[in-house]
Amino acid sequence: MKCTNQVKDSCFRELKDFIDSLETKKGELITVLHKAQEIFGYLPVEVQEFVSEELNIPLSEVYGVISFYSFFTTTPKGEHPISVCMGTACYVNGSEKILDELKRELGIKVGETTQDGKFSLDVLRCVGACGMAPVMLIGKKTYGRVTADEVKNILKEYK
Repeated sequence: MKCTNQVKDSCFRELKDFIDSLETKKGELITVLHKAQEIFGYLPVEVQEFVSEELNIPLSEVYGVISFYSFFTTTPKGEHPISVCMGTACYVNGSEKILDELKRELGIKVGETTQDGKFSLDVLRCVGACGMAPVMLIGKKTYGRVTADEVKNILKEYK
């Protein structure tokens, strides 16, 4: 569930319940941040402050972990986050053309979210599916051997 302003209090309660259920809070920052991002969809400053207070660790430590690991995000992602692999195998097989077509179709740049909140666009260094290059992900679904011509039809599945 992604939190909206209407249900934000229940999201903080859910996160607090999760933190309270941990056997020990020591060493659980990454676990808590994963849960927080699952609940909120991203990690805004107010969530970082909450985690800092609940785990009794400095806010700078929370932010340091969030900024170090690329999985964590401080900006809202779309309902359907899209990631294009830009690893060597994908790049030489045309992932840049796929990325360009996604930017054109969605009207956004890398790191942005469409105005309707449906899609966000990012790149990854390597998905680990080089045999299927070029690869893109939408949410948890992997698309392999994608061509720029297929992008429009793939997006239709999510509209």
